[in-house]
Amino acid sequence: MKIAVDLDDTLSVVDRVTRASGYIARMGLPYKLVDPDAHALADVFDWDLPAVLEFVHAGGVVIFTDAAARKGAKETLTELRSEGHEILVLTARSKEWFINPEKVSRDWLEKRHIPYDGIVAEVRKKGEYCLLNGVDVLVDDNPAICLAAQELGVRAVLLGDRRTRLPEGAEMRYRGANWAQVAAILRRISMEISEEGNE
Repeated sequence: MKIAVDLDDTLSVVDRVTRASGYIARMGLPYKLVDPDAHALADVFDWDLPAVLEFVHAGGVVIFTDAAARKGAKETLTELRSEGHEILVLTARSKEWFINPEKVSRDWLEKRHIPYDGIVAEVRKKGEYCLLNGVDVLVDDNPAICLAAQELGVRAVLLGDRRTRLPEGAEMRYRGANWAQVAAILRRISMEISEEGNE
């Protein structure tokens, strides 16, 4: 089974508030906290993209590059690879923010000894990518990305806790609150795929 896994907030735990708040205060900027749980740094404060990029290029990129690994991620991916599954790290990280997003992502993964088979960056439409590239399952923390993939017929697993909000009326077929639950879901999906192949 080929599994695509998001990096930021899925394999890692990104604190978008603390360092950015310190920067805003230190620089005397007028921005206010809007949504501490937002998936995009641009949505955490009431700032515009040029201001966000200024923060990132002034050293704020470390909120991603120094982020801790999410508990259980390394162990789960190690087990899945030992069972013969292929792990593709699929990230929306862009050159505009990271200059060389593949290298920055590879460095992060290798420093934390998180196993993977490949990295693809600058992918915003992850469901489409999975569909076009033979990826069986997508694991991501962003409900919009997972719902879009699910609508295309891609098996998407939402890694989300109580703060993860789905749009009104939306339902995810697969959802886990932590990597232990995601691991169990992925094994169930693997069995489903095997059963479909035997029909």
